[in-house]
Amino acid sequence: MPDDLELVDETGAWLVRAADDLRAADLMLAASPPLAGTAVFHAQQAAEKAMKGFLTWHSRLFRKTHNLTEIGGLCVEVDPTLESLLRRAAMLTDFVWRYRYPGESTEPPLSEAQDALALAREVYDAVLVRLPAEVRP
Repeated sequence: MPDDLELVDETGAWLVRAADDLRAADLMLAASPPLAGTAVFHAQQAAEKAMKGFLTWHSRLFRKTHNLTEIGGLCVEVDPTLESLLRRAAMLTDFVWRYRYPGESTEPPLSEAQDALALAREVYDAVLVRLPAEVRP
């Protein structure tokens, strides 16, 4: 176990929040009728928080942003094997605002929301296997 318990706690906190967002997305898709717009927002948030947890563990600074291209690029600097997945995950970035405000389409197709959640879960799982057990939820 690392000497830096604060680092373990901070990394773990990001991952718990990411897991909570995955759960929230699942609940939104299970609602009747499904809340697909809210689900894709939580999918984006889950991927973002998982990546930020990864960066935290590796003591990499990141700015306050929802841009998954930027955050993913920082992750790839640490682990180039993440590049293909995180390039695909960058498309989740727009879900942080799309479907959230009046004037935009109110809901994405259910299949798009399911695909977004599957991709976010893939990012989360890829991050977890690259981190030690003591930081995993």
